[in-house]
Amino acid sequence: MTVERCGFIALIGEPNAGKSTLLNRMVGAKVSIVTHKVQTTRTRIRGVALSGRSQLVFVDTPGLFRPRRRLDRAMVSAAWAGAGDADVIVLLIEAHRGITEGVETIIEGLKERLGPDQPVALAINKIDRVKAETLLALTTRLNAAYDFSRTFMISAEKGHGVDDLKTWLAEMVPVGPWHYPEDQIADLPLRQIAAEITREKLTLRLHQELPYQLTVETESWQEKKDGSIRIGQLIYVTREGHRGIILGPNGETIKSIGTAARKDISEFLGQKVHLFLEVKVRPNWQEDSERYSEMGLDFKDGNQS
Repeated sequence: MTVERCGFIALIGEPNAGKSTLLNRMVGAKVSIVTHKVQTTRTRIRGVALSGRSQLVFVDTPGLFRPRRRLDRAMVSAAWAGAGDADVIVLLIEAHRGITEGVETIIEGLKERLGPDQPVALAINKIDRVKAETLLALTTRLNAAYDFSRTFMISAEKGHGVDDLKTWLAEMVPVGPWHYPEDQIADLPLRQIAAEITREKLTLRLHQELPYQLTVETESWQEKKDGSIRIGQLIYVTREGHRGIILGPNGETIKSIGTAARKDISEFLGQKVHLFLEVKVRPNWQEDSERYSEMGLDFKDGNQS
């Protein structure tokens, strides 16, 4: 009889390395937001996937980068905490960017923070962007820099090599009972997933620094008699000018953001959704401990070290 296995897998890497895309691919559903902008993931999102009799609990950590603000520092602290708590770590590196200064810093962090028995897999992502000889040279250099348990060549977006990685992870997680029901794909509260979906639409629509100056919280969640859900969300921004940009001329921008978010939230829940968005100016929300709790981050981790 096949034994049950269950374990936590931390996906780490630089911002935009493809961690959220890989998580969604492994789970088979969109549980982590994906945008072209860096530092999109703020919380340690857990996605749950099955492979044979193994339950794989993925922790999609915020990207590791050089922090500048309190929120940045809390995100980087959460990323390393997620790695330290995991049974297996997967380091994602973009094939076409190679060994950047950021990658070197992460590898040094792995050497400093991990015990010798914690398995770390190297996943070289976006392999369709480089030639085979470039990949071979990159693999050799990376494995000389760190003693990786295994190396995988993948395209998280297209799915190449992902099944091999998933099968290996299923063999590596410890023997033990499953932590989640068979049909559960994420352990974020639904309210938070809905807020993340709206934040994704804002990030895709808005430009420059504005996406980093806002946060979204689900304020109300009401199940209606007809089976639909009424969701009220607050978008916090730091300046009045930002509020105007999000609203747009005659409210057109927020209307289109709301429509896109409602469609995705409804698809995710499998229920009709009525979504109501309100934009509020809160100049110092990035210094407000309650906002960090909503994001699953520790406010104290944002202190200057």
